[in-house]
Amino acid sequence: MPEAVAKIGIKIIVNGKTCSLSVEPRQLLVELLRETLDLTGTHVGCDTSYCGACTVLLNGKAVKSCTVFAFQADGGEITTVEGVEKSGNLHPIQKAFGEAYGLQCGYCTPGLMLSTFQLLSKTKDPTEKDLRKAIAGNTCRCTGYQNVLKAMTFAAKAMKESNGHQV
Repeated sequence: MPEAVAKIGIKIIVNGKTCSLSVEPRQLLVELLRETLDLTGTHVGCDTSYCGACTVLLNGKAVKSCTVFAFQADGGEITTVEGVEKSGNLHPIQKAFGEAYGLQCGYCTPGLMLSTFQLLSKTKDPTEKDLRKAIAGNTCRCTGYQNVLKAMTFAAKAMKESNGHQV
């Protein structure tokens, strides 16, 4: 019978809420989010870090949560697609993806939104090159990306008009 694996205590902030947890050293951040915290908006697509469906923000930086061990996030702040909306109001990025038809099956959409979030938190007037670079780590097999880029442009405009505040 295999020996029990010693768990590691971690403290993280997820979508604004502090969580103290015990995790196995081999547990991936995506597994912690989906299976322990029931934040299923973070998707597992490929298990190889290719697709970007598992993208979340860790300390404001877009990371593929299938490549991060949960214990590596200790002391960090994580934002998932569920944490982007505030008080039941969709974030301008979420609104823009719906308005511009920037999604079809929706599987890659949370990762695309969080990659967009990272870009727009730093760049108020992104060029098309900036937009394409921001989502270079995200794969969508349905949309052809034109409406994704349109959604990103809509979101940038909405956020600029509201001075970066959620509208």
